[in-house]
Amino acid sequence: VQLQASGGGLVPAGGSLRLSCAFSGRTFGSYGLGWFRQAPGKEREFVAAINKTGVRKDYADAVKGRFTISRDRAKNTVDLQMNSLKPEDTAIYFCAARYGGIGEYTTWGQGTLVTVSS
Repeated sequence: VQLQASGGGLVPAGGSLRLSCAFSGRTFGSYGLGWFRQAPGKEREFVAAINKTGVRKDYADAVKGRFTISRDRAKNTVDLQMNSLKPEDTAIYFCAARYGGIGEYTTWGQGTLVTVSS
């Protein structure tokens, strides 16, 4: 499996950004997908996850109500729509995949930088 994240950039506080992660190499529908982030000097943390069918979505408390994860079977992508961005959302965002949608994430994309200015 290969993952390629894109869509990061600089945005003012209160703004929106949409990240996209292109999935290739295996059967898209067999994998659960997630987004994680790592801020400067901090540990990587969970942001959002979506199961194989797209029915179940989970979010970190810090982003609930502001971020939305979705997947597109036709494009083999998983997106993260981020609204009402805050300076504390500044981080490198990584997409990840796990076979069967359970257990640890075993494949990671290269990350895309999101910077939210105050």
